Amino acid sequence: MKATLDAAGRIVVPKALRQTLGLKPGQALDIRAGDGRLEIEIAATPVQLKKRGKGVVAVPDTKLPALSAEQVRDTLERVRR
Repeated sequence: MKATLDAAGRIVVPKALRQTLGLKPGQALDIRAGDGRLEIEIAATPVQLKKRGKGVVAVPDTKLPALSAEQVRDTLERVRR
């Protein structure tokens, strides 16, 4: 897909890509440049490690949306393989 840089230096990510990747307005992205390329990745969610009972869990710094039933099923299928 092609995109155009505007006068302010912005790039619009085509709607089809935003939908495929689940990108939302205001979402943080990591941008890197090198070898004549520009790479954009969805930024990792910052987390804090906290003790819970006898274990440690990762607690996100910001509220995350709830997973859909389909996302839970897909994740469980991948983990069980």
